[in-house]
Amino acid sequence: MDDAARAKLEREVRDACERGDARAAATAALHGYGPEVFGFLLAVHRSEQDASDVFAEVAEAIWRSLPSFAWESTLRTWAYAIARNVSRSFRRDAARRNRRGTRVDTSALDDVAQAVRTETLAFLRTAKRSRLEALRDALDHEDRMLLVLRVDRGLAWNDLARVLGAEDADIAREAARLRKRFQIVKEEIRERARREGL
Repeated sequence: MDDAARAKLEREVRDACERGDARAAATAALHGYGPEVFGFLLAVHRSEQDASDVFAEVAEAIWRSLPSFAWESTLRTWAYAIARNVSRSFRRDAARRNRRGTRVDTSALDDVAQAVRTETLAFLRTAKRSRLEALRDALDHEDRMLLVLRVDRGLAWNDLARVLGAEDADIAREAARLRKRFQIVKEEIRERARREGL
């Protein structure tokens, strides 16, 4: 999705929120950003089942939280921050998945989430995984998340700092730290690729 399409989606979702149409806003947000967020989760979790479980929780969190979204960042950045937080919780507390309560508007939410997962998985299955992707998959969770968000999703450094949990006062410092970490990760991948003859 290019910048113009993102701007159009952001306006559409914001207009729906301002009209009080939470269902239309959440549906548009999930259809617009759901595929790239689900792809991000697949890259980070390396398990289709885990990524699907996390995406279901992310979709629910977006659906439930969108009416109170303050628009202090882009919707895309906010969606990735939710995905990161849910992903972290999922990895930290596997038992949480078994204690989930009743979900919000489950039939509508499930329909949208299932459509996004199905379309994204169909697209990703057609692409052949490269040896470089295998190198990326060998990184630890946080470095893989950094690489996917910066390279695959093209997030700006300040947005990346927000997604990864930096407070507003620390955005610039965290963005600088992430740039340095990114350089280290790139060098690690280059060195591994060189050793493997890529």
